[in-house]
Amino acid sequence: MAPKNVKIEFEGKTIELPVTEGSEQEKAFDIGTLRAKTGLVTYDNGFANTSSCQSKITFLDGEKGILRYRGYPIEELSEKKSFLEVAYLLLNGELPQSHEYKSFEKEIWSNMKLPSNMEALLKSFDKNTHPMAALSAAVVSMSGNFANLTNPEDKAQSEEAMLKTLGLLPVVAAAQYRLSKGEKVIPPKAEYSYCENFLWMMRGEKPTPSEVKALDLLLILHADHEQNCSTSTVRLVGSSAANLFASLSAGICALWGPLHGGANQAVIEMLEEIHKNGGDIPKYVAMAKDKTSTFRLMGFGHRVYKNFDPRASIIKVACDRVLKEMGVSNPLLGIAKKLEEAALGDSYFKEKKLYPNVDFYSGIIYSALKIPVEMFTVMFAIGRLPGWMSHWKELNEEGAKIGRPRQVYTGYTERHIEGQDEKKSFKKAA
Repeated sequence: MAPKNVKIEFEGKTIELPVTEGSEQEKAFDIGTLRAKTGLVTYDNGFANTSSCQSKITFLDGEKGILRYRGYPIEELSEKKSFLEVAYLLLNGELPQSHEYKSFEKEIWSNMKLPSNMEALLKSFDKNTHPMAALSAAVVSMSGNFANLTNPEDKAQSEEAMLKTLGLLPVVAAAQYRLSKGEKVIPPKAEYSYCENFLWMMRGEKPTPSEVKALDLLLILHADHEQNCSTSTVRLVGSSAANLFASLSAGICALWGPLHGGANQAVIEMLEEIHKNGGDIPKYVAMAKDKTSTFRLMGFGHRVYKNFDPRASIIKVACDRVLKEMGVSNPLLGIAKKLEEAALGDSYFKEKKLYPNVDFYSGIIYSALKIPVEMFTVMFAIGRLPGWMSHWKELNEEGAKIGRPRQVYTGYTERHIEGQDEKKSFKKAA
């Protein structure tokens, strides 16, 4: 049997810390009493080895390339379920029965109406405003628009707030895009599905079934990913008893960064650069390995996955199918495939376990859907919304402690201001 405690020896003392085990045999030792017993804190830069919570939502095994939502493999969900069904699963723990799904879909549709003052807010932004800035501002403004839904301790309020946000976010995103182009906001249609409505509201033309299916797949693959930067941000902000809208707005800001949600935009920009400069794949592979080069191979490697990203395997196949069904010929797809083949056949990338991740092909599909590059991260936010809300809901239901990490201070030791000349005088001049 595995040990139930971990022993730590420090300055002649030995203490024991309890070991806890998850449902997938993941083990962790609880350091809750470490500082009190030893005066020590742990140092874990980037929290790569620190579990900040216990969660029942998503299981991820980076070594084996496993991703499951509520126990269901991502491969099955992406093939057999819609994004809204997956959203229901994440939020409620089980896939919906037919009557439950109809009610859920109806509730979301009833919330797909943009309040006039939110439209005015979006109109107030400069046309060059990044859509993630507008999205974050619009979501936090919902705490004013729907002030009656801001008490995290009220379950009914929280449930309504989640449905409200799930319905409004794609409406806000599409409206912001159109307004930034000087075009009128297009309202949703009751007969359209969730993904169908987003493409309609953004483009003003009825999307094809292939386009709707492609967007649905992308949103499913982005729906949750355990304790990543933005999800951890939502949980940390939510742990202060902040309302849902404020917590989600913080998550949107965290996702904005190019090392997180902005990665697929960086991939497209990289592929465009390679295409513009003649498509010399060996040249760029060599640059990626050259430590003196500023070129970075975007869309390869992952903080968690060490062998392959299961989402990348799904999306690569989908990318071929979707572009063929749409009749789209994109030279960037050919470059991406050649770049992947060259990198995977190179010992440098093999040794460092740099494999394509979900961002490597997703941008190509978004481009085929006529979604501009600056909107890619917004699409990620729409997909990740159910995951963020599930984690916010979970921490509130479990009464999680407020997050308060420690630090190892490396600044000056105590020092003092010396000399009369350094004292400030606030006396008025005579």
